[in-house]
Amino acid sequence: MSSQRTDRPAMQALKNLLETRKFEWFITAIIIVNAITLGLETIPAAMERAGPLLLTIDRLILAIFVVELVSKMAVYRASFVKDPWRIFDFIVVGVALLPATGSLSVLRALRILRVLRLVSMVPSLRRVVGGLIAALPGMGSIVLLLGLVFYVFSVMATKLYGGAFPQWFGSIPASAYSLFQIMTLESWSMGIVRPVMDVYPMAWAFFVPFIVATSFTVLNLFIGIIVSAMQAEHEAEASADREMLQNEQEMILNEIKALRADIAQMKAEKTS
Repeated sequence: MSSQRTDRPAMQALKNLLETRKFEWFITAIIIVNAITLGLETIPAAMERAGPLLLTIDRLILAIFVVELVSKMAVYRASFVKDPWRIFDFIVVGVALLPATGSLSVLRALRILRVLRLVSMVPSLRRVVGGLIAALPGMGSIVLLLGLVFYVFSVMATKLYGGAFPQWFGSIPASAYSLFQIMTLESWSMGIVRPVMDVYPMAWAFFVPFIVATSFTVLNLFIGIIVSAMQAEHEAEASADREMLQNEQEMILNEIKALRADIAQMKAEKTS
């Protein structure tokens, strides 16, 4: 019992340290330094000049990450898994601890993913990520629609132009890839459509509607859904802030009313 009592203040102090803003900024600075060192490790000249130093810094930063993670697991215990960012850190640090030999050596570079923790530090970035996550269901429907459009046009392109241009439209996968290039407007005219029009002068009647249906219509639906989801995320956050402010105002008003009642009671007692 005595050990548990002594552990509680220590754990509470550790929790207070982990939740301070200074500690969060310290970990953020470490993450940025880790990203820089990992980038420098890909430069042969930097490795020749300061390779041992970079590797030492890399191991030191990894040790800091492990201590941070173990401390959070000790403090939060069962509630540790309730925060998705903690789970993300656990996976990334676990991957970083794998033996850096053979084919597994590439997994060490995944520590760069911890830079994404910066998203949790900036409120505007949190709104963007929240909007993107909220837009995923609608984006899935658009992806399905886009897939159907691609399949229909790929079959048509294979049958229409596959014989004369097998390198672009010889099969459905080849046609789909060529149409994807056309949809992105990457060298679509001089690279694909005009050579096809030299053989099939009316080919524009096929490709122009495809571009209108994909680049100018379906893809813009992605933008509309993302903007709508981000707007809803912003409104939800603003509504939560207004509700919090209203609750604080109500609490202050109740305290003022209680204070007035106490003053009135004290005056009544004095007069009596």
